[in-house]
Amino acid sequence: MRRPGLEPGFLPREVPPTAGLPLRVSELFGPLGACRTLGVESEKVPQRDQFLPDSPPHSGTMGQEDGKKWAAAAHSQPTIPKSDRLLVTDLPALAAQFLGVEEVGISASGSAALVLILQTLRRLRARRQVIVPAYTCPLVVLAVVQCGLQPVVCDVAPGSFELDLDHLAALCGPDTLAVLPTHLGGRVARLDPVLAVARAAGAFVVEDAAQAFGARVQAQAYAQALVEAPEGTQSVGLAGDAGFFSFAAGKGLSLYEGGAWLARDAALRAEIAATARQLQTPAWGFEAWRSLQLLGLALCYRPRMLPYVYGLPLRRAVRRGQLAQAVGDVFDLPIPLHPVGAWRRAVGARALRRLPAFQAALARQAQRRLPQLARLPGVTVLGVAPADAAGDDTAQRGTVAGDSAQGLWPFFMLLLPTPAQRDVALAALWPRGLGVTRLFIHALPDYAYLRPWLPAQHCPHARDLAARMLTISNSPWLDDAGFACIMAELERCLG
Repeated sequence: MRRPGLEPGFLPREVPPTAGLPLRVSELFGPLGACRTLGVESEKVPQRDQFLPDSPPHSGTMGQEDGKKWAAAAHSQPTIPKSDRLLVTDLPALAAQFLGVEEVGISASGSAALVLILQTLRRLRARRQVIVPAYTCPLVVLAVVQCGLQPVVCDVAPGSFELDLDHLAALCGPDTLAVLPTHLGGRVARLDPVLAVARAAGAFVVEDAAQAFGARVQAQAYAQALVEAPEGTQSVGLAGDAGFFSFAAGKGLSLYEGGAWLARDAALRAEIAATARQLQTPAWGFEAWRSLQLLGLALCYRPRMLPYVYGLPLRRAVRRGQLAQAVGDVFDLPIPLHPVGAWRRAVGARALRRLPAFQAALARQAQRRLPQLARLPGVTVLGVAPADAAGDDTAQRGTVAGDSAQGLWPFFMLLLPTPAQRDVALAALWPRGLGVTRLFIHALPDYAYLRPWLPAQHCPHARDLAARMLTISNSPWLDDAGFACIMAELERCLG
């Protein structure tokens, strides 16, 4: 029965479209606490040990089997030298420990981090063009434009979110400043071929890891920003020249709005930091507003509050045919550039301690559900190796085909056989509050408000993704009964 005063479509409970870490009251106002790295005699200490307080230290004296168990539980967490075991109380240092790097910069948003990187690269090299995937967040285009650079759209590979290498090679030239591959939805893109094409053109590579804070790949010998990491892994963002992450509402770690950047070369890190000091000016009123929004997020990011702040606006926009507004695809300029305040940084630092365990739980849930998704006829789960989708024991890691990677699972990206089947499934599932939605409504050239900077162009594979893809939340609030409802509806639509 509909509650009085609420429009049709109201639900008493709503699953968010992506699995973000819910904030606790103690993280809003409590002391930071428990952030000292373990003090043991070994020169190797888990660099993120404060996130796993019950885990034994990983040392050379540990037995082989115990060492393997610890490494699996810690998800190949990096180590720090004995001399660096300090009491760390702020988000930049904790984020650096979490990622296993020497330095992380914090910014007003993920797109602000991209602006800082691109402004730096523009100062270092007199080139104008930035190549972006045709299927990605429109904010990427706006960040390029805000830097006075020219966005150039590259189609994606068929049935994939990764760049089409033939198209990329044709686009790269003497005016290419940077190429921006994307680790979409926390899934790890293959970068070796992209790096080869970009390097041949003398271009930088900037990894868009907005949805992949915590995803890891096989370590590269040239990743100078790495401290020593067990199992030979490194964070995404280090294969290229720089990378950035988002801490927006609904992301794994959220400051309501925030972001981070990193770079593997110390000289480039220093240049980006200098750009940040120059461009990020304090905006106390705006920071106060962001702090209130973060308080609201902490209160409302709950299944019983999400119908009011997410579900009703979503379904209202869908009924009006405003699909880009429904999924939050409409943005404007300028992208704010200001430092994140001390209180929001402290909230992020407190919450970050719980993030590895939260991401591990999502990986376990994904492992249980991937085999069911793999059985849907004609459906492809994007960013997943065939063995993972079939349910073998590598699914816990979530590997990309042909690579050793540990991607994240905020949601599943499903490519249905036809646009009509996708639309029928969405029509049935969008109103149900089960976390089924679309990622981006259009390929980039098809957003009307981007046309001043992106001319009409041929990108059939990106348009195919936009037409056939839907996403299913991997939130822990989507229980087995809810997931079974989704599966039943998809089977009906595909039958």
